[in-house]
Amino acid sequence: MNTSTDPLSPGIHSFQRGGIVQRYHVHGSGPVCVAHSGGPGIFWEYLRMPTLEKHLTMVYVEPVGTAEDSRLPSHPHGYTRERYSRFLQVLINQLGVPQVHLLGHSHGAFVAAYHALHRPEQVAGVVLYEGAPVTGPEHGAEAGRMVEAFAAQHAGHPGLPDVLAAFGAMSAISSDEQTVAVARGVLPSYFADYWGNEERLTPLRDAIGATYISGLDEDLVPDVIDDRAALKGLEVPTLVVVGRHDVICGPRWAFELDELIPDSQLLVLENSGHMGHIEEPELFAGTVRDFVLRTGGQRDGAA
Repeated sequence: MNTSTDPLSPGIHSFQRGGIVQRYHVHGSGPVCVAHSGGPGIFWEYLRMPTLEKHLTMVYVEPVGTAEDSRLPSHPHGYTRERYSRFLQVLINQLGVPQVHLLGHSHGAFVAAYHALHRPEQVAGVVLYEGAPVTGPEHGAEAGRMVEAFAAQHAGHPGLPDVLAAFGAMSAISSDEQTVAVARGVLPSYFADYWGNEERLTPLRDAIGATYISGLDEDLVPDVIDDRAALKGLEVPTLVVVGRHDVICGPRWAFELDELIPDSQLLVLENSGHMGHIEEPELFAGTVRDFVLRTGGQRDGAA
């Protein structure tokens, strides 16, 4: 644990809010960018961005619920965007800088969009990385179409049945172990060419950890999202990033986000799936860095 009093010194930091531990991890130097990982429930480590850490102070949020001492009394329920956003606001206040940039990946992009809409005062800019304006049946149908296209592209590959079985098991997840198994099982479809880079990517797959988060609020009601109307009024500068081959939050949604959000910038990573920071790290990092600098990233963080 980091014992420094500087909230932006490299290492692990934590604080408590209402008896719940919120951790965050600081790496790199430069203007401050707070990164919220996805899932919900996937451990934050997959989102490490060493290339971006050369230019920015990356503050990686360890979302509440993923560690035993960070779980809500209602666990595995109650992890709404409002809840994540409230913890995020406390974390941003802890950092002691006037404004930060906020980067959300996958489910984290839904959280980042919500935060930029409802608590924009300390957000200089937001990166919606593999996000979408909606969840629910419409989003699920598009993901199903993309998975079918992935299956057709890789028909006959010996690894394909296991990927499709993992997708089939997704709706019945009810434990941490099942969450991990499904996350690792579907991972080949989250890359533009996982099997062509299997030796390099297998360690990443094997390292994925996760906690089961239900997606229901405290009253067991689904936290279904439709931000279409609200995003038309988003005033925070926004960069939308998507991989051309993403099966979960693919280009359709990025194009719609870009169309909805005033004056947004769009980056399509042509050789990436859901993990562009791993697949095309230089282009990803360069674009995010330039966006941060252009939209007010001036505070130099920890070295």
